Amino acid sequence: MDRVKPREAKRDAPIGGQAVLEGVMMRGISTWSVAVRKPSAEQLAHGGIDSKEGAKGEIEVISEPLVSWTKRHRLLELPIVRGVVALTESLKIGFRALGISANAQMPPDEQGAQQDIGGGAWAGTIAFALLFAVGLFFLVPAGLTNLFADDIPNSLVFVIIEKLVRITIFLGYLALISRMPDLQRVFEYHGAEHKTISCYEAAEELTPENAQRYSRFHPRCGTSFLLLVMIVAIVVFAPLGKLDWHWLFISRIVGIPIVAGLAFELIKWFGKNRTKRWARVLMWPGIQLQRLTTREPDLAELAVAIAALEAVLAVENPRTASEEDLVGIEVVA
Repeated sequence: MDRVKPREAKRDAPIGGQAVLEGVMMRGISTWSVAVRKPSAEQLAHGGIDSKEGAKGEIEVISEPLVSWTKRHRLLELPIVRGVVALTESLKIGFRALGISANAQMPPDEQGAQQDIGGGAWAGTIAFALLFAVGLFFLVPAGLTNLFADDIPNSLVFVIIEKLVRITIFLGYLALISRMPDLQRVFEYHGAEHKTISCYEAAEELTPENAQRYSRFHPRCGTSFLLLVMIVAIVVFAPLGKLDWHWLFISRIVGIPIVAGLAFELIKWFGKNRTKRWARVLMWPGIQLQRLTTREPDLAELAVAIAALEAVLAVENPRTASEEDLVGIEVVA
């Protein structure tokens, strides 16, 4: 890579995305698409892809229509509520896209038909992932802090210590997974997703060469969103103070939607004000965290991200969406 400073888009667009296995999912207002590079015939003949070199076959694109849940009732369009709805919807789409990408890497069976991961196995994987996240980032910090509750002078100090423990676990988790060799290509596709969205936001032609010139960091990144969740949790849980351990755990689980909804509104606000100095200062910590979860992609990976976005743009033009269509739209890139 040269030392030319990467470009940054100056405006926001209603496009979200997610890196998946050997691919990228892109989401618009009425459509979402996932593009995955499949293993080549030679790779399949030799037992599958290597985690370092990745898939070398053709790009497969799958698109599905989308009708946002926020359109089902006016109450779902309210601030904070719309964030919870949009994030739940995004989790559903994200896991569906991950399933598609995982199946695309499976070798054919003896009859040459595409093998799929069983529905039960995939449902179990999703359930485990959600329980793991809630346990590690919400219950464990609360439980560890509660062990020393008698030595903590007041409720405010209790909540601050709990959040410091949570942020420490979160940063440690990111640092750990950033070193895992098998995830490096997912991080490269994460960078490809950001660069492609920024290229679109800048209204440049979507080519791998154009997208490569943009920063792999994006103000609406899910990594930045998760950091905001950690910070917003301090404000939400501070009034509750010190609680008995059972009420402590219940409050942390029940409070997750409120925290997520507030963080959603904040990151959406930051994205719209990305060029303002105060917003850039507040977004800086989250941007720096993306150094752990993104890597510089190559042109082949950018081509996959562009294929996913072009599949969305073939159906809709997000820039012409009405304000009503934008209510609750996924804003995390």
